[in-house]
Amino acid sequence: MSEVRISAEPRTEFGKGGARRTRRAGKIPAVLYGHGEQPKHVALPSLEFTNLIRRGGMNQLMTVEISDGTSELALPKALQRDPIKDTIDHVDLLLVRRGEIVTVDVRINIVGEPEKGGLLVTENDTITVEADATAIPDSIDVSIEGLAVGGHVTAADVTLPTGSTLVSEPETTLVSLTQPRSEVSAENGEDAEAEA
Repeated sequence: MSEVRISAEPRTEFGKGGARRTRRAGKIPAVLYGHGEQPKHVALPSLEFTNLIRRGGMNQLMTVEISDGTSELALPKALQRDPIKDTIDHVDLLLVRRGEIVTVDVRINIVGEPEKGGLLVTENDTITVEADATAIPDSIDVSIEGLAVGGHVTAADVTLPTGSTLVSEPETTLVSLTQPRSEVSAENGEDAEAEA
């Protein structure tokens, strides 16, 4: 995951009224915290931050350059969204350091072709790993090449990128190849006829 820079301004107004004024000005109220430091309240440019999250997801490493001359390395930890407008109302950013190991959920990318005649079901679309804060994978490939009907791929079956360690339970099913429902129904019907 590449590191990006985003500008921020210190926030002095708090509470609902202050947050509303910040949002009306085209900014998102945010808080930077971690490493036992005092939380820093900042305002991020709304459009720029939304685009960063859309492209990089919740594992987007960013250097937050605050207008008071300081800068912090951070990862998005939590987003509060407006359910009607689908805009970001507030952001929690976790302070990280270069070389620090962090636990993150990384989306999976399914590659390969399974056996014909099966229905591919994604049970989990992310896998939890530990990785260096500056080397979080964008995604992790999960191979389904030649997967047989009735088979599945677990977290333990995945080859992780160098420097990443599995945190998810090894037996967590990521994808499975099931028999299509119509075929299952047809087989059950044939069994019922045979019993009759």
